[in-house]
Amino acid sequence: MSEEGSFGLNVAERFFGLVVLIAGILTTYYTVTSTAELGAYTPFFVFLCIIVLIIGIVLLTAKTEE
Repeated sequence: MSEEGSFGLNVAERFFGLVVLIAGILTTYYTVTSTAELGAYTPFFVFLCIIVLIIGIVLLTAKTEE
């Protein structure tokens, strides 16, 4: 692959990781603040939100081949 193509993929991966990270932060916040509505399912949804956060962090910190 050419250098230009790998740069574009790298930027796209970082941007997508940032979007996923922000989505994970927002969903975690709204899940924790609405515990009354979720009731006993709150830990399950927090767990799912943490998985989304981890995926976003991995996408931001992953190194691509050059």
